[in-house]
Amino acid sequence: MIIPEDLLLAFGANYEKYESNEIIFHEGSLPKFYFQIVNGTVELSNYHEDGKEFTQNILSNGQSFGESLIFNDKPYPMTAIAKTTCNILKLPKSDFLNLLSQNPKVSLDVFKCLADRLYYKYIMLFNVSSNDPLFKVKAIMNYLKGYNSNNKPYSFQVPLTRQQIANLTGLRVETVIRSVKKLENERVLKIEKGKIFY
Repeated sequence: MIIPEDLLLAFGANYEKYESNEIIFHEGSLPKFYFQIVNGTVELSNYHEDGKEFTQNILSNGQSFGESLIFNDKPYPMTAIAKTTCNILKLPKSDFLNLLSQNPKVSLDVFKCLADRLYYKYIMLFNVSSNDPLFKVKAIMNYLKGYNSNNKPYSFQVPLTRQQIANLTGLRVETVIRSVKKLENERVLKIEKGKIFY
């Protein structure tokens, strides 16, 4: 957890349940809350004019989302969708800012989280600029495995589907499937029961 649940509750947060595929906030709406996932998976996405989805990020238990926009009062540039049933702590913006001003350690934790997200965006921007699908797929897996203390080969189970990897990289799912198979043949990763181990 970025912010302890009891502290969020003390400052006025409420638990809200979202069903799978329910929209939490829409692109273009103004940020009015701090959101922290208690359990479940949330996807931040945009949609092109042709309806193709581009995934900005996939977040789960203990992570927060959309908080950076609380600080600049700009509309959300993405839509947040519950990908599974989610229980989320939701704290009004003014209470969130009050919590930060009264808790300097928590403020530093939030700033570290924002720095990690900015780092992720730099990695992804460079990743998306490449024409090599193998590079794109490996970049996602390297980033995710970077948070795992075990760096041994095949020690990390990639928590994404092939479709999610495609949405994160801008590749077609068929290209991701071929790339994953090629990386398996090169012994960069292994597949067990449909799961990718990197």
